[in-house]
Amino acid sequence: MLEARNPARPAWTAATGTALRVAQEVLLHGPLSRAELARRFDLTPGTLTRITKALMDEGVLTDAGAAGAASAAGASAVVDEARLGRPSQPLDVVGDGLEFVGVKVTGDHAYAVRTTVRAEVLRSADADLPSADPAAVSDVVADLVTRLGDGAARVGVSVGGHVTATAVRHGPFLDWNEVPFGALLAERLGRAPVLSNDVVAITEATHWFGEARGRDRFALVTIGAGTGLGLVTHGRIVMDDDVGLGLVGHLPLDPFGPVCHLGHRGCADAVLTTSALTTAASVALGRALTHGEVLALAGAGDPAARRVVEDAARVLGKLVALVANITMPQLVVIGGEGAPLMDVAGQVVRDAVAADRDPRAATVAITVQEGGLAAWARGAAVIAIQDFVGAR
Repeated sequence: MLEARNPARPAWTAATGTALRVAQEVLLHGPLSRAELARRFDLTPGTLTRITKALMDEGVLTDAGAAGAASAAGASAVVDEARLGRPSQPLDVVGDGLEFVGVKVTGDHAYAVRTTVRAEVLRSADADLPSADPAAVSDVVADLVTRLGDGAARVGVSVGGHVTATAVRHGPFLDWNEVPFGALLAERLGRAPVLSNDVVAITEATHWFGEARGRDRFALVTIGAGTGLGLVTHGRIVMDDDVGLGLVGHLPLDPFGPVCHLGHRGCADAVLTTSALTTAASVALGRALTHGEVLALAGAGDPAARRVVEDAARVLGKLVALVANITMPQLVVIGGEGAPLMDVAGQVVRDAVAADRDPRAATVAITVQEGGLAAWARGAAVIAIQDFVGAR
């Protein structure tokens, strides 16, 4: 139910138990009618009315308006509510003035977005990192938060690597070890940010407001500076103390491939990262190329670039098939700044997935995440939203 309200705290912090779950359900799937909420939580009309009235009094929920009633929960739900004597307007979360900032820190850059409570991007900013010095990185993050405006309900920051709630235990792209990043940011921001591993953050965003919204079992495979895997099952992200170590990056996929920095031959990081792709193509074509140039050349039919991209696509297909065979997801989402490979060789990936599956198995549903590095920043905003609404 609801605790006594503390005016110094956001209204969401007053909700607990079933009331909090009801509010979160409306956030994720609303607007929703009272009849629909009663069905979803198996509550009597009287109990649901007491809960929603308290949430409305706290400023968490509001009537969405009669115009959205039919589309929110269906005409039958509106009829049900009329029979119950309840208003026909669906309920929605109060979002006015409730905004969040998310910042994704890479090895040389920081990307930031300001979003609504449903992670709709309002504006963005980015900046180069002058160095990997933790104080300098913290200054850049704080400046981006300031540039995006004061008054955010929460600030989320994501970093690649092994990240706790207060520190970066190991950040390979920044060459960080045991950096108290949370404390450094708190000094500059005047409050503690919500810290997270970047793959965890973007997986949560994919689940709550992205391509896997409404799915209770899916996998997110990210390719970019590294290779990552996020897994959601029974509606919750799979977490462990080892999350952030990049374990999926060292799965052996190509016995004849190059060696990664840890000495693993043909692992995902050695063959699928953007640097692996550009290195292979640059050697094949005899000149330095960017990731975008490699994909453009392959798309235009350059035989050497096409061979490199299709080789990588087949390896990506093997990885997706391995993930699908073990976890049996409803959906596999391919994301990260390396995901545009799917635009050029998506069919090669899908054929490789099928080749490593039992022919009687269902076709793996695959979708590509849009947004590039901005999507990572949005993920950081989502962990801030989750913290605010009591979901972390």
